[in-house]
Amino acid sequence: MELKPSNSKILEQLRNGFAKFELVSTPTASISDSISSTSFLSATQGNSSLFFAKIGSSMNRSPAAKKVEQYAVDRVTGDGRCMFRALVKGMAFNKGLALNPRKERDDADELRMAVKEVICNDSKEREKYKEAIIAITVDESLKRYCQRIGRHDFWGGESELLVLSKLCKQPIIVYIPEHEHGRGGFGSGFIPIAEYGAEFRRGWGKGKTNKNVVRLVYSGRNHYDLLR
Repeated sequence: MELKPSNSKILEQLRNGFAKFELVSTPTASISDSISSTSFLSATQGNSSLFFAKIGSSMNRSPAAKKVEQYAVDRVTGDGRCMFRALVKGMAFNKGLALNPRKERDDADELRMAVKEVICNDSKEREKYKEAIIAITVDESLKRYCQRIGRHDFWGGESELLVLSKLCKQPIIVYIPEHEHGRGGFGSGFIPIAEYGAEFRRGWGKGKTNKNVVRLVYSGRNHYDLLR
């Protein structure tokens, strides 16, 4: 009897493009159809189709490269608002502004509530953020999400970055510390792992000017800080 491969083995095959999926009936549309970072190659065998899947990353096609970069870390308070705090602090820094702790907290809460408004309170606006809806509903129902995001200690992450990069027309790059990278690094640099809102780097509208990127670092402690 053939042993069932482990989850880690399947994930490795997906990443390397060796995983095979046999469909015994006509394939139907799935969430994967709407995610551009996943590519598929197919072949026919008998009356079924074999699909070879490879997980790609948006970083492969973005201006950011997977290389070690050097920045200074600007710490933010870890009160559940850290991602929102780091983002408002970075946007203010790019404008030459400094936020006092109270202003930083209040602006962070405004960002969180802006996400709630477009995702939970406005069905027409919600249609503009389909990627975020997919990311949200993988883990929980939209109803449950909308209950949680109203709390001040709600933890922001990829779903909220997908929304805010578009809502604020703000390019954002997320990094991890080099020493936390899977290859076992011990350096003091940072490696980019995801980019949001790359289309806004060159500005938008009439007289558009380049938009500075906000760089965030995500650590294994489930915490975001700002990079400068």
